[in-house]
Amino acid sequence: MSIPSDLDIAQAATLKPMDDVAAQMDLPPEYLERHGTDVAKIELDAIEAMKDRPRAKYVVVTAITPTPLGEGKTTTTVGLGQAFSHIGKRGVVAIRQPSMGPTFGIKGGAAGGGYSQVVPMEKFNLHLTGDFHAVTSAHNMLSAVLDNHLYQGNEAGLDPYRVTWRRVLDVNERALRNVVTGLGGRMDGVPRESGFDITSASEVMAVLALSNDLGELRQRLGRIVVGYTKDGDAVTAEDIHGAGSMAALMRDALKPNLMQTLENTPVLVHAGPFGNIAHGNSSIVADRIGIHGGDFLVTEAGFGADMGAERFFNIKCRASGMVPDAAVVVATVRALKAHSGNHKIVAGKDLPPALLEENPEEVHAGGANLRKQIENMRLHGVSPVVCINAFPTDHPSEHQAIREIAESLGARAAVSTHFADGGRGAAELAEAVAEAANEESHFQLLYPDDAPLREKIETVATKVYGADGVDYAPAANTSIDLYERNGFGNLPVCIAKTHLSISSDPKLLGAPTGWRMPVREVRASVGAGFIYPICGDMRTMPGLGKNPAAHHIDVKPDGTIVGLF
Repeated sequence: MSIPSDLDIAQAATLKPMDDVAAQMDLPPEYLERHGTDVAKIELDAIEAMKDRPRAKYVVVTAITPTPLGEGKTTTTVGLGQAFSHIGKRGVVAIRQPSMGPTFGIKGGAAGGGYSQVVPMEKFNLHLTGDFHAVTSAHNMLSAVLDNHLYQGNEAGLDPYRVTWRRVLDVNERALRNVVTGLGGRMDGVPRESGFDITSASEVMAVLALSNDLGELRQRLGRIVVGYTKDGDAVTAEDIHGAGSMAALMRDALKPNLMQTLENTPVLVHAGPFGNIAHGNSSIVADRIGIHGGDFLVTEAGFGADMGAERFFNIKCRASGMVPDAAVVVATVRALKAHSGNHKIVAGKDLPPALLEENPEEVHAGGANLRKQIENMRLHGVSPVVCINAFPTDHPSEHQAIREIAESLGARAAVSTHFADGGRGAAELAEAVAEAANEESHFQLLYPDDAPLREKIETVATKVYGADGVDYAPAANTSIDLYERNGFGNLPVCIAKTHLSISSDPKLLGAPTGWRMPVREVRASVGAGFIYPICGDMRTMPGLGKNPAAHHIDVKPDGTIVGLF
């Protein structure tokens, strides 16, 4: 049976009024700020109004190390949220808002897929309620205040060669990665090198995601470091009087967005921090509302369990104080076969024919990656459930191979057909998650706040990635010393590395051993509240491909959008 396109499925959906969606969370309509008939913002007063209600089970969805095609975490998150109604429970979903850069680049959309989607798809992927634009404006407001500060005499003593704050834009635009500002003449500012990042890579976006309330948002914005003096002292947004205006621009963006799935399950869509140099998780305020809105709150962590889930545990949970009850590790037959080393998967190209042949032995050969990601969940004391995300090209013997890998480590496993069958197809997964979430929680952070930065980095590298140790470039050592001298050593770490391997080398598949992690440089997101060591070349402003989705997205005369997928 052929399945219609994601956009066709989404545009045929029957949506409930937002009051009815909110009612499923027992959220009174007076807390809704409506944006049309099918999207609403939720007033932050709802957090206080709902705080004494029973707490939902808190479930994070992560994955094995993905192929360049992705393994369906968002689709699984949505499908699982829908599935709880099929086993007599109430589910709430909390996910990030997609960046328009990748939407018009390679992704073409990020609302889930098949019969497990967030709708309306067009609004979800394009603008929504303008939160990304607020982040862009707030970030660039600080950039403008900074350059004006330099022009007006530089009272803070910023060293122009040590300014770290750039500009952002929510498009893929490689030509803006490196620019020179202030050209033209004396009245046009102080010439200096700078550049642009994509909005999801903005520290302001991470601040939005990690703030518990408006007061904390304002404090975090004030702590943003924009650069250093010649003596190495940090200069903040507060020091140059830029934080207040940023907070004013961000006030309404802090309110989470309420949408629904194809089966009308409530979805909280909020924030979109970059998954490489930030923590890659949706917002704390959305979770603080969702945790009191049903029986299960299902959220998603970006990339594989070694990245998004580790940051969910050690950055987001550290900031929110919320403790997870279970974790779902999404696995696919194709990804485990790829981890066997016998196949190469390239985005935009057909899968190798040999990959589609029945071969459970190859699944077992690539199983080391799944075993390590299960181990990474248990490092944090969280019960893992393996979701076997079923594709039509899979074979039952290959699903059985994944079950055998999971069960050999004492982990539950369930085959899920949520893409084709919606929530009904994830009912087995929902039952397994409910069992895991009812087990006694033993959640623990990987390292304490007061551990030195190098110890934190090495703990993640050795325990989560399986490295033998860490090698620091001279510039990285200098930065670590600078940050600890400025009082930033108590922050958690967010290691920026490839998402295509548990290691820092995208060519190393499975669960590599016998390697050392090279740290090229270390940067600080002090307002967001983490230090990020960089391993390899991390692009913070993507470029468009030869045939981007932007070539195909269009609008008909009647207003219908086409080309999203």
